[in-house]
Amino acid sequence: MTLFNFNAKSDISNWNIVDDVVMGGRSNGSFSLNDSGNGIFKGTVSLENNGGFSMVQYRFDTKQVEKFTKVCIRLKGDGKAYQFRIKTNNNDDYSYVFPFQTSGDWETITIPFSSLYPAFRGRKLNAENYPGKQMELIAFLIGNKKAESFQLEIESIELK
Repeated sequence: MTLFNFNAKSDISNWNIVDDVVMGGRSNGSFSLNDSGNGIFKGTVSLENNGGFSMVQYRFDTKQVEKFTKVCIRLKGDGKAYQFRIKTNNNDDYSYVFPFQTSGDWETITIPFSSLYPAFRGRKLNAENYPGKQMELIAFLIGNKKAESFQLEIESIELK
């Protein structure tokens, strides 16, 4: 199942930035399509005013995902660490999180559902990992406890 396959005509209106400005921070992320039609999540993370993260999230109608066991993301990072996140319900406070390191080259990041752990505001929760039944939101987050610029280029996100 393809969650999103970027191209020059992709509608990215449901991809939204959530920066630490929601808590008074000063980070600044953006999401757009580049000339190749890939999604570009880029910006700067600032630690000012207790900030420190930028996130892009994609909301969609509930998808039943019991038939799948992993997420495969084709991307090109900048050598920095990111998190991939899933919410089973848009109204949940917590997300299921998988940290990953980018190499600076095109690569496919494979994330077993069973490796996504529940977290809220950076703290791991004492609850079971992602059960793999449904999802309503996916997101990419950068928050490495340092001020830095970043760029993540995304080609596709699929469930397998």
